[in-house]
Amino acid sequence: QVQLVESGGGLVQAGGSLRLSCAASGLTVSTYHMGWFRRVPGKDREFVGASRRSGGTLYYSAVYADSVKGRFTISRDNAKNTVYLQMKSLKPEDTAVYYCAAGSAGTEAYDYWGQGTQVTVSS
Repeated sequence: QVQLVESGGGLVQAGGSLRLSCAASGLTVSTYHMGWFRRVPGKDREFVGASRRSGGTLYYSAVYADSVKGRFTISRDNAKNTVYLQMKSLKPEDTAVYYCAAGSAGTEAYDYWGQGTQVTVSS
């Protein structure tokens, strides 16, 4: 059974940092595109960034939304089957529930989703 579990959320002051983790079971992270999304109440889920496999290899290419570019970094630890979202210079507008998602290589859809972890950035 596939399961993605996010952790690492919490309350942080503006300008601070957090690292979110997404631990996977039932799939091998290294062979999947891994994305991060966020959502606030009353709004649609927003794309944050993704780490995508390149050319069917274990090389990865990261893309980020303009709103987080230069502040957020996605990384992987294949041995731990975990993907991370390192967030720096956090802003109040980054406050949201953050979700990780996994998609099969060669597709753009994300097939599996975690339950989310809350990030709150105070002014």
